Amino acid sequence: MGGTQYILAGGLIDGSGAGVLRDVFMAVQDSIITAIGPATDQPRPKQAEFVDLSHCVILPPLVDCSVSLMHSPSVDWQVRLAAEHADPMARAAMLERHLSYCHVYGVLGVVANDDLDDLLAKERMAGAPGSVIDLRFAGPLCRTRQDCVAGPLLGRDFLKIDYTGNIEDQEPPNLRFNLKDLGRMLRNQGGKMAVVVVANGQQQVAEALAAGCDAIEQGYGMGEANLRMMAAKKVLWIPSVLRAKNGLDGVSSGGEVCCRFSQRYVAPGKPNPGAEAYWKKTLAEQLSQLRLARKLGVTTAVGTGAGSVGILHGESMAEEMKLFMKAGYSLAETIRCASENGARFFGMKKLGILAAGRPATFLITRGSLQQLPRKLSYLEGIYIDGAPSSTYHKNPVKTG
Repeated sequence: MGGTQYILAGGLIDGSGAGVLRDVFMAVQDSIITAIGPATDQPRPKQAEFVDLSHCVILPPLVDCSVSLMHSPSVDWQVRLAAEHADPMARAAMLERHLSYCHVYGVLGVVANDDLDDLLAKERMAGAPGSVIDLRFAGPLCRTRQDCVAGPLLGRDFLKIDYTGNIEDQEPPNLRFNLKDLGRMLRNQGGKMAVVVVANGQQQVAEALAAGCDAIEQGYGMGEANLRMMAAKKVLWIPSVLRAKNGLDGVSSGGEVCCRFSQRYVAPGKPNPGAEAYWKKTLAEQLSQLRLARKLGVTTAVGTGAGSVGILHGESMAEEMKLFMKAGYSLAETIRCASENGARFFGMKKLGILAAGRPATFLITRGSLQQLPRKLSYLEGIYIDGAPSSTYHKNPVKTG
């Protein structure tokens, strides 16, 4: 049995959606939080270990509910094509690299849309930064009627059905298969695993809800009636607003432009005013839906679509969180959407709310609360099970 460690923090966001706690202590023993309270009430036994983070804010680890680990976010189509046809060694290196990026930005829960198989086992055995990440994967997306009638799909943590295609396609929702196929797929699962449906448009989302899905991803243009139904049925929504923001950034400056948040990459091309108007309207409507979802009590979670063109692994979490706040979510509510809601839905038991009896796994940011979520791009530290992460270094030393 180890001794108790007392951590003093200037602020704490526990991930429940409750207000920010200021000047608190956290007691940790054997990797578990045993108490959280006002700093003035902190015990001071002689044998205990004390950690002073009074200049920092503690918050739960982040969970990205929509990631493609085996796709490059590069804006160079040749790089993306090479990644898709890479040999096993290159694929393994890509997986390690993308998981490492997630880790650096405090994304310790990753929900992947990839078929990882042996690559995942090798990553875990290697003890790389990604090995501390709680990973859930769906395997290849179900896109056709043949996928629907294939029967139970083993080896997956959840099932993702691509019912209408990604919003980046810039095409009107087009059913990949019909409602009967969708219902058959969900019945075949028999409640054995969660089902996430990518659906856009009022009719398509309504059909996914009628079929009994557990979560809707994207949900562009689904309308108020579907949001009310999701609230009533307690269906999770992963709005992926950043996809629209990234689409707008990719056309608004003229040419083939894609935004890396802090830097723009410009390639030859002609401006497309029609595309710019489309993305402005799409982004505004999705933010409006997100604002209404908050009002109606729809459970929402952050999913960035990392691996899509221009959407970076790890770094994009803060950008999606900023859009939640733009839609009216408070900082504490946004943190809940970026941690607890995803962790609970996907069964990540070691992640989520920071409270007595829970694992002492958390992020540390330096500075004020007003600097969040921007400060997530440069974490002061990461604690895993009550100890500093052995693979995270604030200022990594590069060696030859």
